[in-house]
Amino acid sequence: MTTLRCTRKLLTKLSRAPAAAEATGTNKLGDWYATIIYSRPQHVVMCASERSLLPVLLPARELSTLIPRFRRAVEVVLTKLELPRPAIEAELATMAEVSVAPTASRVVLGSMNDFIFQFRVHQAYGLSLEQLALYLAQSPCGPLKYDQPADVTRRLLFAA
Repeated sequence: MTTLRCTRKLLTKLSRAPAAAEATGTNKLGDWYATIIYSRPQHVVMCASERSLLPVLLPARELSTLIPRFRRAVEVVLTKLELPRPAIEAELATMAEVSVAPTASRVVLGSMNDFIFQFRVHQAYGLSLEQLALYLAQSPCGPLKYDQPADVTRRLLFAA
């Protein structure tokens, strides 16, 4: 099980009732945080892993299908990071059940704000959401002691 912790801004857009704030995931990447970014030409949902800060971006259209599209976007990013297929499948198996809850960590939200700033700057270059997510995954993050989310994700998924 994993928990998708949504900002208040995103929770008001979703048609699902949030779970208790204490809900916590059992997957290696931990809970995922999500917010909506209002931008042109499309609005975007940004998600970030609590433990590795790995960012995932997906279109904000049809929020009723956010959960399956979120899992698919995570799979795409993990595949592009060239992780072994068994590690990806194991993580996705623990994400088969997703609950929605409010945010609980200001540290993750602060990192997401940094990602949003970078997203807005680099969006002008015409990169796809997948390319932007992979670019952001290479950004050093203070809460990770200036390690990159992609490298932390690799270590977490390879850990026994």
